[in-house]
Amino acid sequence: MTVTSDVQLSWEAPAALRLADPQLADLLAAEAGRRAESVQLLAGENLTSRAVLAALTGPLVDKYAEGYPGRRHHAGCSLADAAELLAVDRAKRLFGAEHANVQPRSGTSAVLATYAALLRPGDVVLAMSLEHGGHLSCGSKANFSGRWFDFIGYGVHEQDHLVDYQQVRELARLHRPKAIIAGGISYPRHLDWRAFREIADEVDAYLIANVSQVTGLVAAGLAPSPVPYADVTVAATHKLLRGPRGGLLLCGEELAERVDRAVFPFSQGGAAMNEVAAKAVAFAQADTPEFGVYLRRAVDGARSLARELGLAGAAPLTGGTDTHLVTADVGPLGLTGLEAERRCAAAGLVLGKCALPYDPEPASVGSGIRLGTGAVAAQGMAVETMAELGGLIGRLLTAGPDPAVGARVRSIAGELARN
Repeated sequence: MTVTSDVQLSWEAPAALRLADPQLADLLAAEAGRRAESVQLLAGENLTSRAVLAALTGPLVDKYAEGYPGRRHHAGCSLADAAELLAVDRAKRLFGAEHANVQPRSGTSAVLATYAALLRPGDVVLAMSLEHGGHLSCGSKANFSGRWFDFIGYGVHEQDHLVDYQQVRELARLHRPKAIIAGGISYPRHLDWRAFREIADEVDAYLIANVSQVTGLVAAGLAPSPVPYADVTVAATHKLLRGPRGGLLLCGEELAERVDRAVFPFSQGGAAMNEVAAKAVAFAQADTPEFGVYLRRAVDGARSLARELGLAGAAPLTGGTDTHLVTADVGPLGLTGLEAERRCAAAGLVLGKCALPYDPEPASVGSGIRLGTGAVAAQGMAVETMAELGGLIGRLLTAGPDPAVGARVRSIAGELARN
C-alpha cells in the first residue's frame, strides 16, 4: 500500500448530499477549498489516505457492535468481529504489544479508559504540567482528570527546556503517585522511557506512556518505543499515523481485561466499526517501507524548518527537534504567539499559538508557535521546500504588519499548497 502523496484535497459533494442538504454541501466544499489553497502546519492534524477515507464511508458505518469480538450484544457481527480482530492483530504486530484495544474514539477517550483501569478517584498522579507542555487530560481543572485525581506536575529545565528527570524522581519520592504519565503535546524531543520506568518502579507506580503526538514515529521505528517499558501506552490513530481520528491502547496481557472493561462498558458504548476498519487500514499502511520514507522526510523537514526559524530570530525550544514537531519562541521578534498565528493565517500558513514553559504571557495568548510537518509531508513536500516554509514564516514575522509582504507570502504559500 502506498501512503506518501496519497491524499484527497479536491472534493465535490455527492449528488445525494447536494440534493438533501445543499447548505452543508457548500460548507464542506468550502473546507476542501480552504485546505487546498493553504499550507497545513498544525502539529496535531494530518491528511488521511484515500484508503482510510474509503473504509470510513464503508458499510460498517451502520453496524452496532457493542462489546468485543465473540461477545457482542447484537446479532450480525461476525464480519465486524473479523474487521476488529484484523485491526487488533495488525496493531499488536506493528507496535510489538501483547494486547491492543482499538475501540477508543479519541486519544482523550483512551486516557480516560486508562485512568479507569488503573486508578481510583483521589489517587495522586505525576504528569508533565500543562504549563510545560502537558495535555488537558493531565490535570486541567476543566477536564475530568483535574476533577477526579490529584495531579502533581513536573516540568523542563529553564535553560534548555529538556525534561528535568531529577525533578521527576524527587517529586515521585515526595508524593508517591499511583501513576506517572510520560508524554506531552508540545515537547519536540524523544523521551527516555527507561528512566521513567526506573522512577516508577522506585515508588511502585504504574507508568503510562502517552505517544499520541508521535504514534507514527514509534510505528516506523523513528522514535523509541515505550511499549517494553510502560504498563499502558496511549496512542492516537490520526496525527502522524494518518488513520481516522481515534485512540489506541497497548498493554501487557496482565492488564488486558482491566483495560478492555475500562473502554467497554465503563467509558464507551458500541464501537464505531467504520473507524475500527479504517484503523486496520492505517496499521497496514504504517507497516510498509513507504511509511518510513514519508516520516523520515517529515522529521528532516521539521529540522530544516526549525533551523530557518532560528535564523530569522525566533528561538526553537530545545534548540531543534527529534520529531515532526517544532515549538518556537517568537518573543525575540517582539510578537506573541497569538499575533504570529493570526499573521500566518492571513498569509495562508495554518499553524498554532502555544504557551511556553516559564511563559510571561497567559495561555490564551502565549509566546510561542507550534507547528508540524506531517500534513505537508503527506502531500509529498520535499525537505528543501519545508525549509523554504521556515524562511517564509520568518520573513512574515520579521516584516511587521506589512500588507505587501503578507500578500507576497500568501501568493507563494498558495502555489506551494497547489503543487
